[in-house]
Amino acid sequence: MRIVFAGTPGFSVPCLEAFMQHPDMDVVGVVSQPDRKSGRGMKLTPSPVKKAALAANIDVLTPVTLRDNADALAWLEQKHADFLVVVAFGMILPKTWLKMPNIAPINVHASLLPRWRGAAPIERALLAGDQETGVCVMHMDEGLDTGGIYAVKTLAITEDHTGSDLWFSLSSLGADLLMETLPKIANGLSDQAQSDKGMTYAKKLSNDERVIDWNMIASSIDCVVRCFAPKPAARTLYQGKWMKVLQGEVLSNTSHADAGQVLSTAEGLDVACGEGGVYRIHTLQMEGKKAMQAKDFLRGASLQQGDMLGQ
Repeated sequence: MRIVFAGTPGFSVPCLEAFMQHPDMDVVGVVSQPDRKSGRGMKLTPSPVKKAALAANIDVLTPVTLRDNADALAWLEQKHADFLVVVAFGMILPKTWLKMPNIAPINVHASLLPRWRGAAPIERALLAGDQETGVCVMHMDEGLDTGGIYAVKTLAITEDHTGSDLWFSLSSLGADLLMETLPKIANGLSDQAQSDKGMTYAKKLSNDERVIDWNMIASSIDCVVRCFAPKPAARTLYQGKWMKVLQGEVLSNTSHADAGQVLSTAEGLDVACGEGGVYRIHTLQMEGKKAMQAKDFLRGASLQQGDMLGQ
């Protein structure tokens, strides 16, 4: 089978590598987003997918846009692809691209569709407190993650899962499911139409969502902390500076203090939350400092019981 692969971040790489290791699948081209400036020197840096493709001597296309791009469409046409496989590409594919593969345009999406269609399904599942997530292999159409489903695998979300944990787990799970499903599609497997019942939209995350609102209940605060851990990390203000909260836990304790008030500094940094809840910060990082255990931070900090976070 001839494959044209479209992807950009590290999440996509396991799927690409699985294709490259399969004797019956030939990756004839890769499409990725253009190089971006990154790092301290803000140097132009290729995407993880582009790096992996170039290392394997695969032809790579990095268009600024695909819409009304005759050269890019001609490049795809010349590949004579059986499948166009898209994994976290980050661009909308026009109808002309979706019609090009001989068998089907395929997408691997990191949610249990129709829940969390859109750009940030992993993070939205965590923020919502979902108990499970998963990956879908779907037929691409012109809608936003609205195509028919070929196969699904689920993954339980535990109270210890971070966004990073789910990112790696679902990336691997998606590669496994893709390799299982693609030969079946080539042999005639039909997709099953999605229902809009239970549909939710996973919009992109904003920086504001990283800021802890201590008026939320403790379990919701824990979801925010785990979603953004370890990077870019949830954060709260302390004495006019940002404190990143990297890890913590919901306590069974109750409190009548104002939300954001420090209740105890004995076992960690215990903070009052909405509805009388308490959240204990275990690991934190102040601006310009290294990450550290809250106990170590408290030994050298002036923070004490009764102080307020988030102001």
